[in-house]
Formats: sequence, structure tokens, C-alpha cells
Amino acid sequence: MPVIRGLDHVVHVVRDLEAAGEFYDMLGFTVGARNRHPWGTHNRLIQFSGFFVEVLEVAEPDAIPEAAEGVYSFGAFNRDYLAEAGQGLSMLVLESNDPAAEKAEFDAAGFGGFELFDFARQGKRPDGSDVEVAFSLAYARDPASPHAGFFTCLQRKPENFWSSDLQRHMNGTTGVAGVVLVAPEPERHIGFIETFIGGSLRRAIDGWYIVKTPRGDVDLMTPALFAERFGVAAPVDEGLRLAALRFGVADIDKARRRVSSSRMSAEEIEGLIVIGPGAGLGATLLFEQVP
Repeated sequence: MPVIRGLDHVVHVVRDLEAAGEFYDMLGFTVGARNRHPWGTHNRLIQFSGFFVEVLEVAEPDAIPEAAEGVYSFGAFNRDYLAEAGQGLSMLVLESNDPAAEKAEFDAAGFGGFELFDFARQGKRPDGSDVEVAFSLAYARDPASPHAGFFTCLQRKPENFWSSDLQRHMNGTTGVAGVVLVAPEPERHIGFIETFIGGSLRRAIDGWYIVKTPRGDVDLMTPALFAERFGVAAPVDEGLRLAALRFGVADIDKARRRVSSSRMSAEEIEGLIVIGPGAGLGATLLFEQVP
């Protein structure tokens, strides 16, 4: 019986990590310190309970290894994404229970073919002390979607990674409500999404599919429906693109006040606060009331 995998994090690739950190800070998020990967990318994290946003910069392009047969290059994918698609939400990551089993599942369905990737890096606690964090990744690939990356992530030292101090946000965000994927022909990607998530999509209306996971929903819709629902343009590509990140807030009025004080360009549509890709560094960010 497949296990539905919950949302673990998204990658928001940007050209200037410090400017992006200031952007998220202005919106009322607590943004972590800069971290360095050994393959040329740097990140800053925004944590919630069990989920985080990885804001990523290709800081040392000469250090990025090229992809090889059976080896996925996280750095090369994000470098190429930035060059070809611009800033935005480049990768969707799900929580892992068993990376080896997930790799086998992706391989059997024709959506894998990559070695498992284990790595560790230095991180910092809120008090500034150094700590080691470690991860195991199982990559999946939709052959029809060159500008969307997917993998599962298992925390090897979760006690060193998660911090309640980093999960308190001035805008009242309590966690992730979901993500929104778009594609010109959503039906072409249902098999991949269902394999990657481990659950079945249900049709909401023609061109719009939804699956609920243990941590957040995944919506798949056409760019036209995305624009109709959220009032902003979706990224248009030949395949899947990760278009929006939905934040759950305990008090929508508190979030509204914070966004307003940031002087960020935002709209309200059917109870949602919407920051479009023009202001959101290529990403659409949504705030919505949750119980």
C-alpha cells in the first residue's frame, strides 16, 4: 500500500540571497543564517513545523558539478533553471520514510534512474553555534518537465535541524497549506504526480486536480485556471512548473497588516492575500486563514 508523502520543503532559487532574505523578512518571516553547500549553492531557510522554504543562490558556479549518468546534480539543475526560467520555485520536496524504497518505486515507474544522495553540511543554531545536519535524497524526474525538480528528503539528524525559535513568524504564519503546480495539459502529468506523492489525485473541475497529503495539499491546474483563481499570471512551460506556495495563518488580519506595512504589492482574492511573481521574486505567495 503506497504511503502518501507530505510536503517537506520547496526550493526558491534567486539571484541575490541577501536581498531575498530581506524580502522574506519584510513579509514578517524569521529567516535563518546563510548556509553553504559543497557544490556551489548557498541557502537561507524559513522554518515551520515539519516544513521549510529553502531560499537558494547559485553563489559559486565554478564549484557546481555537471550531471552524469545516474547522478542528479542539484546545483546544475538550479543553475540552469535560473538561466532559462528566471527566479522562482524550482523544486518540490516531499518527506521521506525510506529513501531506498522510494528510489525503487520511482525507478520501477520510469521516473527515477538516479543514485541516492547522502550528504551533510554545517548549520547554525539560533544562538550562532555550529551544528552538523545530514540528509538522504531520492530524486524523481518527470521527463516532460525540464523546469521542475522533485525529490524526497530524509533528515538524518533532525534534532540538529529543527528549531522552535526559527518557527515563530511576525506575520502569524503557522505552516504550509499547500503548493500549486501548473501545466498546459495537467492530465499528462497525473501518473508522475501520483507516483511521486504516493496518492491519487481527484478531479475538482476540468483541468484542476487535488491531492491532500499529511502536510499540505498539492493542486495541479492549467495556467488559465491559475490566473482565474489567484489573479496573477502562472509560469508557462511545456510541462510542470511549481507556481505557488500557500502559507496557512492563524489570523488573516495580522498577516494583512504585516504585508501592508511591508509596502509589498499584494492583492486580496476570495479571502486570500496574493503576492504575485513580479513582487515575489518569480514566486506566487499566498496567505490564507487556517483553523
